[in-house]
Amino acid sequence: MSVLDIILCIFIPPLAVLLRKGAGKDFIINLVLWVLLLGIGGVIHAFWLLSRKE
Repeated sequence: MSVLDIILCIFIPPLAVLLRKGAGKDFIINLVLWVLLLGIGGVIHAFWLLSRKE
């Protein structure tokens, strides 16, 4: 993960997921978590998603 990824994961998690993974199911899940859990769920999901080795 780059410094830009970390900053985006903290402040705008859906954008970080969109830039790294594209507009797929991961983006939709992150957006829903970000909205429904007042940001914390989106931040955790974005860090988990972007730190995984594929």
